[in-house]
Amino acid sequence: MTVIEVEDLHKAYGHNRAVDGVSFTVAKGETFGVLGHNGAGKTTTVECLSGLRRPDSGTVRVFDQDPARRRRALAQRLGVQLQEGELPDRLKVAEAMRLFAALYDRPDDWRAVLQRWDLGPIAAKAYGDLSGGQKQRLKLALALVGGPELVVLDELTTGLDPVARRETWTLIGDLKAAGTTVVLVSHYMDEAEELCDRVAVFRKGRIVALGSPRELTGRTGTDSLENAYLALAEEGR
Repeated sequence: MTVIEVEDLHKAYGHNRAVDGVSFTVAKGETFGVLGHNGAGKTTTVECLSGLRRPDSGTVRVFDQDPARRRRALAQRLGVQLQEGELPDRLKVAEAMRLFAALYDRPDDWRAVLQRWDLGPIAAKAYGDLSGGQKQRLKLALALVGGPELVVLDELTTGLDPVARRETWTLIGDLKAAGTTVVLVSHYMDEAEELCDRVAVFRKGRIVALGSPRELTGRTGTDSLENAYLALAEEGR
């Protein structure tokens, strides 16, 4: 079953073509990586498929619906953690979980989600007092409290120390094991190689390569996705 279909997507801001003819699909249960440097068009693409931005042209279908027109209905099946998303510093962890759960018709038990993501011991702490790893774990829990079928994670591990990054990888692996479809936006190649079934490599608003990490390393004759990415970037210059 196909969960996401994007065909010839275009989005510009003035003279800047942020997304310039992007096409891809994501299957149910797949962990799909969206890779590229800052400004490559990754975030704009996932904002379009999340219904947060309207494309200039092209087609975006999520669960066979237009997210720009059916955002409210899709929100019940979609969990989103965006790179720039922040919470009020004084909002407590438990309060945030309860608030987000109230946005869904049939949410998971927010207390159980709190425990599942090891947030119980810090439930009474204010957001502003959390460490970087704790904040990211909370953001992931908030994206999941609605029991979504599809989760979009934008630069989830940016700024985390190596231990916190590895802990977050484990959480994403648990999502995959549960059959949740995941779109993972990242510029960390080791992260994508560890977690993703397939990846789309973005450069200047376009996809320059699409396939499994193994396919891309084989195509470029390299020994890692990071080296494959560097080789692909050179091809696109």
